[in-house]
Amino acid sequence: MIPAMPASAAAARARQASSASSASSALLTFGRVAAMGTVTALILIAGVWASWGTAQHVLLTKGREQGTVRVARCGGGVCSGPYSPVSAGSQARERVVIEDSVAVAKGRTYSVVVKPGGDEVVRSGPAGVLYAWVPLGGALLLASVVVAGGLRRTRVAWGMAGAGVVLLTAAFFAV
Repeated sequence: MIPAMPASAAAARARQASSASSASSALLTFGRVAAMGTVTALILIAGVWASWGTAQHVLLTKGREQGTVRVARCGGGVCSGPYSPVSAGSQARERVVIEDSVAVAKGRTYSVVVKPGGDEVVRSGPAGVLYAWVPLGGALLLASVVVAGGLRRTRVAWGMAGAGVVLLTAAFFAV
């Protein structure tokens, strides 16, 4: 017959198993939070990066040429038309190019800002600002799923999703 293990030894082994289990659980939780936090940060950085390419021209207009363009023709993903200057120092152009998107229709006139060093323009004003930040709105929606599922921060996720929806909805109605 095997002698029974003393109660104090059994309790000591249970404590060791419990502390090892809680240490590995804490390590896994830290790894999950670090990985999902990194993914969330990358998604948001990508959204800002994608938006900033257009937003910088719309938001930082000091010293840039501002005017209007009347869209005459569209094709091949771009629209073009004559440019009429509004700001001092801006020159009239026979043809400037604007991206063909839901924000541009043939025959309409739009306020624009000329990108430096070329004949490419982007929409300005409230509609241009909101349209420039659409990629960030999508990134906020995507990141909210990661925050809710990976980081288990549902309130923060709802806030991010709400901000993304508001941004996208405002851009939709402004354009």
